[in-house]
Amino acid sequence: MENLKASDVMTRPVVSAREDTSARDVALQLTSGHYSGMPVTDENGKLVGIVTELDILNALYEGKELMGIIAKDIMRKNVITARLETQAKEIIETMSEWNFIRLPVVDTEGKLVGIVARCDILNAHIHPEFVTHS
Repeated sequence: MENLKASDVMTRPVVSAREDTSARDVALQLTSGHYSGMPVTDENGKLVGIVTELDILNALYEGKELMGIIAKDIMRKNVITARLETQAKEIIETMSEWNFIRLPVVDTEGKLVGIVARCDILNAHIHPEFVTHS
């Protein structure tokens, strides 16, 4: 764990929505991809926000139609991120403090390059003791 960085455990490529993607399409991607949140990027790939299941549920609760709103309308704009060189321990601390499931990874220009989920860090530490026989 000592030397693990975001670049070692992150998932890439990462699926993101554009700012003008309908909330319905984001919801479809979340449910079909089994995600709980999706980064939102601009036309240059720069991270500009994140939409979570809860953001979409809140929009529904407020009586909004998912085809009538876009990601930009409901996304959280101040996204906490990791850099490629961020240590796994720091990522775990951030996830614990904010109760996050995943953290977007950005490069020095703010472009989305990956995502680290809790399970990505766990997978890096699991050495299965099961063997498959044919």
